[in-house]
Amino acid sequence: MSLERRRFQDRSEQAEALAGQVAADLSAAIDAGESASLAVPGGSTPAAFLSALGKEELAWDRVCVTLTDERWVPASSPRSNQRLLQERLLASGAKPRVLPLYRAGLDPDRGLSALAAGLEEILPLDVCVLGMGEDRHTASLFPGADRLALALSDAAPPVLALSAPAAGELRVSLTAPVLRAARKTYLLISGPAKLAALESALVPGPLEEAPVRCVLGGPGPVTLFYAP
Repeated sequence: MSLERRRFQDRSEQAEALAGQVAADLSAAIDAGESASLAVPGGSTPAAFLSALGKEELAWDRVCVTLTDERWVPASSPRSNQRLLQERLLASGAKPRVLPLYRAGLDPDRGLSALAAGLEEILPLDVCVLGMGEDRHTASLFPGADRLALALSDAAPPVLALSAPAAGELRVSLTAPVLRAARKTYLLISGPAKLAALESALVPGPLEEAPVRCVLGGPGPVTLFYAP
């Protein structure tokens, strides 16, 4: 498992540093291929990073941003990761093309084919920023999820609907092959409990017990951005 570690004094410094790094990666991707793709997580930890990223100066009209995962709720819901993206990244001034992981008026199974078609246009991701829970889930790949084995397999479709006791609402998530194939991967976590969970995930074991292992054991390096 290849993990580069970067530790910061506080979460503000962490957010600014990751925003600068991601912006540099996106600019390099645009220079190399005229466009760039980015996947970002939801939840409370990425909020400061998304605000900082939105203030970075780059050719946002050439960037497509999607989410690593989403609750199957409309953007008007306070539980929506899409809403967080709007309130943080877009509100800070960035104007990328946004590829949501929710389709109003459709159930996930009917909407997934449309979502997958949109995703295939931007894969492989140039940059993927992931979070991780204390249960060692990443994206919405939760231990105990009903379709976790498929989501972690090499045969997984790009996006999958999953249910899990710890997940609350039905979730839609990018799957392991998509996450592993990203050209640049960053893991954004804060607090000693999550750091301890990560250390345990770095010990070899079943993917289903610690789904974050699907990227930690991937073909490319992962860079940890950690703050207490």
